[in-house]
Amino acid sequence: MTGYLTLETLGQAFEDGEIDTVIVAAVDMQGRLMGKRFHAAHFLNHGWQETHCCNYLLTVDMEMHTVPGYATASWDKGYGDYVMKPDLATLRRIPWLPGTALVLCDLLDPATHREIPQAPRSILKRQIARARSMGFDPMMASELEFYVFENSYDALRRNGLRDLSVVSPYNEDYNIFQTTKEEPLMRALRNGLFGAGIPVENTKGEADVGQAEINVRYADALTTADNHAIIKIATKEIAHSQGLSVTFMAKYHSDKAGSSSHIHQSLWTLDGLPAFRDPSDPLGMSVLMKRFLAGQLAHAREITLFLAPYVNSYKRFCVGLFAPTKIVWSPDNRTAGFRVCGENTSGVRVECRIGGADLNPYLACAALLAAGLDGIERGLDLEPATSGNIYRAEGIPEIPATLREAAALTDGSAWARAALGDDVVDHYVRAARWEIQETDRVVTDFELRRGFERA
Repeated sequence: MTGYLTLETLGQAFEDGEIDTVIVAAVDMQGRLMGKRFHAAHFLNHGWQETHCCNYLLTVDMEMHTVPGYATASWDKGYGDYVMKPDLATLRRIPWLPGTALVLCDLLDPATHREIPQAPRSILKRQIARARSMGFDPMMASELEFYVFENSYDALRRNGLRDLSVVSPYNEDYNIFQTTKEEPLMRALRNGLFGAGIPVENTKGEADVGQAEINVRYADALTTADNHAIIKIATKEIAHSQGLSVTFMAKYHSDKAGSSSHIHQSLWTLDGLPAFRDPSDPLGMSVLMKRFLAGQLAHAREITLFLAPYVNSYKRFCVGLFAPTKIVWSPDNRTAGFRVCGENTSGVRVECRIGGADLNPYLACAALLAAGLDGIERGLDLEPATSGNIYRAEGIPEIPATLREAAALTDGSAWARAALGDDVVDHYVRAARWEIQETDRVVTDFELRRGFERA
């Protein structure tokens, strides 16, 4: 695949004057890339071995506010360092930034050089190791939706995020003429990501005005999460360079469709065979696949926090706009929380439709994998499929209605604590409760309009 580099090929690119900057980045709690820009000469000399960052990066909120109440870092502990250990398998060119390469890092304890348990990449790697110990390679793919605006980020910030102008005036779902209007952005995105070693399949218009989707070929779970994080920053950076802006909010407007991040999942044997495939089954689903899906259904409410991490995330779950509201499965049915795709093929897989575009891909993939593996370990039976308009179905579990409900479910889940660790659960429940606290204290435009004169 084009785009990937070794230290040797990076050195040659530096000598040839092609690359002079290396971004060294770790992933924070929100799924963003945080790190430093190295001169390529220094990176090649010894920067590739490790560097350091402040450990507050796993305790801050979206605004980079130092949030109290975390066990890992605080003012009382002095906010020390983490080691950023480059994973050289992720070293790649970044074609949309001149002369630039990127490498992703794991976060380590400086005293022990062990991975920080609460770091998103560490959380996913532990679940992958668990799957491999059971004889399986987890393969995943994420579909990512977002809105594109004619306004630049700078212009929107100056006018208080008013007068948002989407790139197309009507629904562009699959519409080639409408998506032609945003093609300068999407073409640059497809080609830029391909040049960075990310195998883009396609882009398309999505289900509302100005909404787009990008799809990338499936890969092992860690590569999928890495790709997802890079795709988000690439989309923002390329849009910014063209005087545009994009948003990955789950629900940017109350009258518009939300933006999702559906996650496709399958298990393969360590020798490369599809473990979810059984040609004798009516849908081609193996017993293993059914148990995996049963585990995800059993724990869906306990892991929704990792699929919908903000107060805004829950505003996406509404009837009639293709976001699910019920925790059931169905073959090829977009009203279900879990959809079976690729039935009767070697690509048969589970699609989780609960997550929004605002999720952290490492946490979402880890939580889904943990739930599915539990279903296999316990030999859970899969309930019958639900068909028809599942929005109208009664007597079946609902997706949590609020972040407050989701956080309480995760906090109180003995299974989640056993599967992910008390340290991980406590850390991300704290993050959720801070988001709730911040949202509860802020007076919104809606409240002002509704009550200013009438109250």
